[in-house]
Amino acid sequence: MPRRAAQNFDLRQIRTPICWLQHLTWRNAPARHLRHNEAMNVQQTDIQPAAYVSSPVQLGGRFGHLTAFLGRPAVAIPIVAVILALGGVLFLTFRGGDSISYVTAPVSRGTVARAVSATGSVNPVLTITVGSYVSGVIQEIDCDFNTRVKKGQLCAKIDPRPYQTIVEQNRATVATATAQLLKDQANLAYTQAEEARYADLLAKNATSRDSYDIAVNALDQARAQIAVDQATIGQRKAELDAAQVNLGYTSIIAPVDGIVVSRNVTMGQTVAASFQTPTLFLIATDLSKMEVDTNVSESDVGGVRVNEKALFTVEAFPDKTFEGVVTQVRQAPQTVQNVVTYDVVATVDNAQLLLKPGMTATVRVITAERDNVLRVPDQALRYVPGGLSSSAVPEATAGPQIWVLRNGQPERVAVTTGLDDDTYTEIASGDIRAGDSVIVSERAGASRKTTGAGPAMRLP
Repeated sequence: MPRRAAQNFDLRQIRTPICWLQHLTWRNAPARHLRHNEAMNVQQTDIQPAAYVSSPVQLGGRFGHLTAFLGRPAVAIPIVAVILALGGVLFLTFRGGDSISYVTAPVSRGTVARAVSATGSVNPVLTITVGSYVSGVIQEIDCDFNTRVKKGQLCAKIDPRPYQTIVEQNRATVATATAQLLKDQANLAYTQAEEARYADLLAKNATSRDSYDIAVNALDQARAQIAVDQATIGQRKAELDAAQVNLGYTSIIAPVDGIVVSRNVTMGQTVAASFQTPTLFLIATDLSKMEVDTNVSESDVGGVRVNEKALFTVEAFPDKTFEGVVTQVRQAPQTVQNVVTYDVVATVDNAQLLLKPGMTATVRVITAERDNVLRVPDQALRYVPGGLSSSAVPEATAGPQIWVLRNGQPERVAVTTGLDDDTYTEIASGDIRAGDSVIVSERAGASRKTTGAGPAMRLP
């Protein structure tokens, strides 16, 4: 059966897109679909609304199923809605595309400070570790955390009985050696008298020479024994002194005036000092002066000098900034996972005792500072108007420059920069003054100018 001829159409007769889609479906259906309907004894009725329009493109063949599918109202209505929505979005998007809004920041006077950032810990200037020289059981504890102590004050007591016993034993040995000395001194006196008698007898030829020599030998031995006894007494006294020293070590006393910041033992605990001296207490001499030990990387340590200002904060007081002074830049490197750092020590006054030992500090060491200088945000020096790349800037003005918003239009101003702290840059010279609005970014599609640190749609 031949295809039905397509009717001529007039665009003014189109009422709705749905009617046009329906017309495409029914007027341009392929012949095989018509034959299929006849075979199924389905009588096709021509639909001829007043506004039906034929398509200028004859659809058929393998596109017949697609046109039949699109002709359904349940499918055509969502498609038309999507098309209309896309058209509206494109219209609203490109309607104001030519307008540009500039995000500006004011030129101000203030401080520009270059700093080295690091982290560290707060510690007392001098911390004394109190340990034990002898082993034993803790019998008494007289100092606790935060206890203020004086030099020589008793803090703990180790059971002294074993050491007291040793002292008594050594005292007995000293007494024994002294008694032996007295005995030998008596023998010396006897041998001296005997030697004198033999000398008189020998002078009168009343005794033999050999008897006299025996008396002289006995006298010499008695004298030597006295020397041995005296040395033995000295040895025994030294052993007694050592025993008394060990007995004294059972009393743990404070070596300095200060405050106990740590106690590591409890009553009844056994202290073993055989291989390593155990730490019993940590005493800080003065908590009104603290120091911050920071780890500065090797790339930044070259700019740090003694007496430079150090500002830091701690998590306990996030809104308070503490100020100290760098007192040491230590030469000993610290290597952790191939990262080399150096210890920079800053001293800070802690008269209010707000800082506690062990606090983590975020430190900024001020390496250079300018006060009351003209400054602009760093973004202003990086800004380039849209469509103008940095390579397009004339060679005569290829140096540092900023764009100032004057009379609603951007104006390029060449400047000479000074100190930069990664937030603000010092302006040493240039045709700008405090209060001018420098452009830091721009955004398209808006009809108003914004001032301040608003959201930057494009940062060059």
